[in-house]
Amino acid sequence: MPALIRLLSRKWFLLVFISALVVGCRHYSKDDINAIRKLSRARAEAFNNGDAAGIAVHFTENAILMPPGKASMTGREAVEGYYQSIFDEYHTDLFSEYREVWVEGDLAYGRGYARVKLIPQMGGDTIFSESEYINILKRQPDGKWMTTHDIWNSTD
Repeated sequence: MPALIRLLSRKWFLLVFISALVVGCRHYSKDDINAIRKLSRARAEAFNNGDAAGIAVHFTENAILMPPGKASMTGREAVEGYYQSIFDEYHTDLFSEYREVWVEGDLAYGRGYARVKLIPQMGGDTIFSESEYINILKRQPDGKWMTTHDIWNSTD
């Protein structure tokens, strides 16, 4: 009987171990992570070019933007309007990078750091800001990743 218990214990352990591996595995490819990082770089480039539409194109139609100190905004048009209001007033310089990207199936998030410099077009003091952010992304039916949620907070 003890031999049977040891055999069943080993099989049970193996079953639990394999189950944990399967559940713990992330279903993504390096291509997904590269595509998400590329999207982030494209958004940063559009920000540095003062291109609000170039930022908004990377958001879903019903995306939610949650800037610090403001009410949430919903929709690609709201995203574009928010950034256009910045570009109407400032020349911009952004450094931004993901410190972590996680993908599970068709959902992902990027956690990052940003450093922004806003130079008033009409003169005045330059504004410096540092923040940390989370982007939630969803793979679209065509395979393209798009931002569904963008939230950040100041680390100043």
